[in-house]
Amino acid sequence: MRPSIMILCSVVITLCSPSYSQSIDSGFFAQTSRLQATIEAIPLNSLNYIDKKYSKLTDDVQAQSEKVLTRMQEKEMKLQQKLQSTDTTKAKEFFLQSQAKYQELKHKLNAPISKIVNNHYAEYIPGIDSLQSLMKFLSLPNSNLTIPADKLQQIQSISVQIEQLQGRLQQANQVQDFIRERESQLKSELENTSLSKELLGINKQVYYYQEKLTQYKELLHDKKKLEEQVFASVRNLPAFKKFMEKYSMLAQLFPVPDNYGSPQALIGLQTRTQVQDILSQRIQTGSGGNPQQYIQLQVQEIQSQLNNLKDKINQLGSGSSNMTMPDFKPNTQKNKAFLQRLEYGFNIQSEGKTTFLPVTSDIALTVGYKLSDNKSFGIGASYKLGWGHGFNDIHFSNEGIGLRSYADVKFKGSIWMSGGFEYNYFRHFSSLDEIKNLDTWQQSALMGLSKKYSIGKKKEGNIQILYDFLANKQAPNASPIKFRVGWKF
Repeated sequence: MRPSIMILCSVVITLCSPSYSQSIDSGFFAQTSRLQATIEAIPLNSLNYIDKKYSKLTDDVQAQSEKVLTRMQEKEMKLQQKLQSTDTTKAKEFFLQSQAKYQELKHKLNAPISKIVNNHYAEYIPGIDSLQSLMKFLSLPNSNLTIPADKLQQIQSISVQIEQLQGRLQQANQVQDFIRERESQLKSELENTSLSKELLGINKQVYYYQEKLTQYKELLHDKKKLEEQVFASVRNLPAFKKFMEKYSMLAQLFPVPDNYGSPQALIGLQTRTQVQDILSQRIQTGSGGNPQQYIQLQVQEIQSQLNNLKDKINQLGSGSSNMTMPDFKPNTQKNKAFLQRLEYGFNIQSEGKTTFLPVTSDIALTVGYKLSDNKSFGIGASYKLGWGHGFNDIHFSNEGIGLRSYADVKFKGSIWMSGGFEYNYFRHFSSLDEIKNLDTWQQSALMGLSKKYSIGKKKEGNIQILYDFLANKQAPNASPIKFRVGWKF
């Protein structure tokens, strides 16, 4: 639905629909004792979790909106300075109004939500609708329910946070519309000039901002265990179902007739058979073919096109028809949180094989950070385990320890270039006191190739062949070729 139509619907709803407090059906609370027991069973820590989650989301949306406006404004000022050297008049006219708009939007972001938000129906978000309806259901007046003071306080706090988040999301949509429109204007005016590099930077800001907003909205659908406990305790109550059907945001946008599901609701409507007969007559008149077969083929073709369109939209990561298309290859790690960009790994390397067993195996654990989809770096630690000298002499021993760093850069397909620097202690030790002398540690400088492959949905296997450029300086001498296998997740 287009935003203008959605806004018109909201105005009609606001003028015509009764308020919650004035139109509550007393039948909702016919089973007061069951409702009372349900409310008492709602965990307080679940309400606290929801309150903190929505508070953080509200702050994050506001912070991201302020950040993108600041960065866009700075980039425009740089464009203006460069354009002034060639066309002072055009630079002044083209950038004057935009600076005022940036200040206006920043002022709105710092103003109280209650003074600037007048339409929460500009965008329908199911997660917000469900939680908002739940909180209003639990805190309805004249419900004859006794809610503990601590839970009532949290319910009221959550209701306020929902209003705040709705307001910040509405502001974010306004910011997104403005910067998207501004990018289009700058591109049409300056695309064929020497400022293409700056335009690419603006395109990145707009694209990653809309991706960030999409992530925030997806979080509202992702209900964790504590949040789900609240919904699970109330979801199946007949009173809540009836309340949702009548007073949720979706129900107000698309109200269901009171006689829905009854034969009376179908009076005046054509039956399916009648519609098919009309279509068959018209198709037969125009095409001369089999009407039923023609209709079936057309439906299949339309369904196929809709599926293709849906797949393309999902690949872009947004359902908006006004998405800004990137003029670059997006980095999917860009908008992820720090912890989400960490990768954990394990690998093993064996040396000095006998007929049946390796003499030693280097077992390493690593943690890395993904700079982008094609680049990552990290650190790790290794332990050299001794296995003995064969089946007749199997015993475990401490044969060394090491600290390492690594960097991976994608080369082609599933082949990556890998390198790193390591410090290793290559001697047998019985206690940690023996490895404190750093003069006995030896250096390794590694470079080679890695082959990565998928193991399930979340794990990634890798095989590495590395060359140690400092192997000839180590004592005892070791093979410069290192073969390692492992995985990351």
